[in-house]
Amino acid sequence: MSARPKYDHLVKLLLIGDSGVGKSCLLLRFSDDQFTASFITTIGIDFKVKTVDLEGKRVKLQIWDTAGQERFRTITSAYYRGAMGILLTYDVTDRRSFENVRNWMANVKEHASERVDVALVGNKDDCDEGERVVKRSEGEALARSFNVPFFETSAKSGDGVDAAFMGVAQAAVRRLKEDAGGKTGGVRLGEAREAKASGGCC
Repeated sequence: MSARPKYDHLVKLLLIGDSGVGKSCLLLRFSDDQFTASFITTIGIDFKVKTVDLEGKRVKLQIWDTAGQERFRTITSAYYRGAMGILLTYDVTDRRSFENVRNWMANVKEHASERVDVALVGNKDDCDEGERVVKRSEGEALARSFNVPFFETSAKSGDGVDAAFMGVAQAAVRRLKEDAGGKTGGVRLGEAREAKASGGCC
């Protein structure tokens, strides 16, 4: 007789965005409440698991982190399969990573389920003001254009990290509960409400 799972839902979340924006640091901060500035660039795919309480349910989050370099795009289809939430991340000190958000969003629309929950995340908001090249207002405006929630985070200080991950996870769990209740509708890409979280930089 198999043991009863210690969770009610399993939710797969993805971290995507250019290499060097701090995806691995965000994952480490959320999963283990740790930070290291000496991360080696992720090669291929890495993932961590964290169990949380959401919407009155015990939820096991399986969070996948992949390299942002172009040469790893071949794993795209398998990576997106089954994903219920995506944190599309850029670096507020790197204009190019912000400009590439539209390319990543096109990738999401091509490969992910149309019902996936997406949030735009501006990381490293603990930076000195002189280092910031992407204003918060720009991030908010871009998120509005995609009609997705927006968060600024700092993997270094922890500011906004839980809010970003839990916000996406909560939307996914609500959709699961709706589906279990026999509803056919769900939160689709572009239907998420705008949400803001306070930040600080990395």
